[in-house]
Amino acid sequence: MILVESDIKQIFHLASMEKAIEEMKLRGFSQRTIKSYCYHIRDFLEYCNNDYKKGKKREYLLYLINKSMDESSVRLASAAIDFYISFVLYEVPEEVPLPRKNKHIPDVLTKEQVKTMIINTDNPRHKLIIEILYSSGLRLSELLDLKIEDIDFGSSTIKVRHGKGSKDRITLISKNTAEKIKTMLEGHSGYVLNGRKGKYSARSVQLVIDNAAKRAGIKQKVTPHMLRHSFATHLLESGVDIRYIQSLLGHERLATTQIYTRVARNKLESIKNPLDD
Repeated sequence: MILVESDIKQIFHLASMEKAIEEMKLRGFSQRTIKSYCYHIRDFLEYCNNDYKKGKKREYLLYLINKSMDESSVRLASAAIDFYISFVLYEVPEEVPLPRKNKHIPDVLTKEQVKTMIINTDNPRHKLIIEILYSSGLRLSELLDLKIEDIDFGSSTIKVRHGKGSKDRITLISKNTAEKIKTMLEGHSGYVLNGRKGKYSARSVQLVIDNAAKRAGIKQKVTPHMLRHSFATHLLESGVDIRYIQSLLGHERLATTQIYTRVARNKLESIKNPLDD
């Protein structure tokens, strides 16, 4: 059997992707990061026709920018390509200037809007989704992965396992919400959001939020992440030290948390959950 050039390139593509995944797993990358990196590496290799040469990274990133890809995605693509070049090809990645990361002011709901969303949601499990997101500041992926055993009902806290950057952290949960979970799921184990068809999907949660926002008469688009922003902002407005909020959100850099507002000083023990206020 004679292999043509396209066959050889395809074999190289499959082998290099397998190698990239192995290297990411060895370094403890989360499944979410592996999935994102693989997407960008595959797209890059297809762009290069599986034939990487110096200068291709710059060319490819310009191609993405010209397609109006947002700056965060361009930066992620660059990081994925650098990983591939460094740990699969064992070469030094070329330095390419990247677009500045815009610091968008997050959209935030008022406490009244959040509570109206909760009040106007009849389905108990859907009501829990809104309450957990707002009272804990979880990311959507963290909510979907939340297990009953991750909740400490005595201290009203959640242990977030393998959050962004594969880091564990402790965050809050409303005492009232924790009690609802305990009552509703007593005798069960596994995922908190486990419906008849299995684990909830990201799309299912977004639909719950969409419908709740409409029933509450909120005109703007409401996302799960907006409830996370609201959690952080309302804590800060109530006088909680921004460094504690940084810890609750799992931000690596304080600058990421500082987008919400100015620094305040309080002790963790005195934090009052916004949903219990």
